[in-house]
Amino acid sequence: MGVRPLLLLSVVLFPCGCVEAQTSVETVKTAAVMWQGALTCDKWDCNCTFSRVRSCCCAADDMYQLEEESFLRIKVLWSNMVTLKNRAKGLTDGFKVAFKASMNPDLAIPVPGSTLRCFGPFSINVPIPFSNVTLNTGGGYKPSMGVFTALFPGIYVFSYTVYSSVDVDGHLYHKVQLMKNGEKGVSVWENNREDAEDSATQVVALELQQGDQVYLELSSGQKLCTHLDYNIFTGYIVYPYTD
Repeated sequence: MGVRPLLLLSVVLFPCGCVEAQTSVETVKTAAVMWQGALTCDKWDCNCTFSRVRSCCCAADDMYQLEEESFLRIKVLWSNMVTLKNRAKGLTDGFKVAFKASMNPDLAIPVPGSTLRCFGPFSINVPIPFSNVTLNTGGGYKPSMGVFTALFPGIYVFSYTVYSSVDVDGHLYHKVQLMKNGEKGVSVWENNREDAEDSATQVVALELQQGDQVYLELSSGQKLCTHLDYNIFTGYIVYPYTD
């Protein structure tokens, strides 16, 4: 059998996969070495029988190289994703700010000539100390004075509920206002004899700079009576300014 027929026969006999007959492989290798001129197969033919006992695809080297490059790129992308995730987590964890507090019922004192216990009235406007703290993420709220101090510049939301209850023939009379750096923002108020108890809630979004202070204030001459723990003050950051 001539060399060219032997080569053609090898393509038919060993189109792909492992070559089991070692003697046949050696014969093909010998024929390949003796061949004069270019091989008749091109890059995508199964001519690797002559050079690779365990593979038959001449594009294997290119495929392996592509696989290696793809793997390295995936490793870089994964590393970048992990880095980005850690940076984002560090950023968001650093900007977690929220608080919730209520009034301590022990702040109420007996009202002379009545069975009521009230906070107030006072001769001046008085900050309300919401001292029962159930949430204070970030530590921006100070219960001793009832003051929240902004840790970061950004947009914040505050809400508060005001509750008061008096005798059946009593007079509901209170005004509680949200203050920002000593300036009045929003308020809730009650001044009537139509019911013995009432509550109201106010919600407001504020732009704060670092160090700005927000608190609630009871107006002079007014009072909050009975179930002071129903009075609640909350706040949280919506998003910070990062520039």
